[in-house]
Amino acid sequence: MKIGELARETGVSVRLLRYYEEVGLLTPHRPGGGHRRYAPDAPEAVHRIRVLLAAGLPTRVIREILPCVQGTGTDFDPCVTTHLRARLTELDTHITDLHAARSSLAALLTATERATTPA
Repeated sequence: MKIGELARETGVSVRLLRYYEEVGLLTPHRPGGGHRRYAPDAPEAVHRIRVLLAAGLPTRVIREILPCVQGTGTDFDPCVTTHLRARLTELDTHITDLHAARSSLAALLTATERATTPA
């Protein structure tokens, strides 16, 4: 399938599909003429990539774990567990940091509003 067809079928822009190719997430075939041709399973691969991106995984990690796909969908071999657990830990840490920043900001706002509100 051509890149435009893949874009229409997946709802992903041609530009983004080219980016996926550039970073090693998709590999088209280039028969005579140099035009990209994608395998019939390319829409499923794009879906997997989108699911992993939505889970917060960076493209470098996605490139490492795509070979761990089992069949269709997002069923992965156990080799993915380490990457997923590491990303979950990073997100938990980030959420904790955001909660602390929010509390600090709310306290600053409260103090500022008290100082500027006439008695």
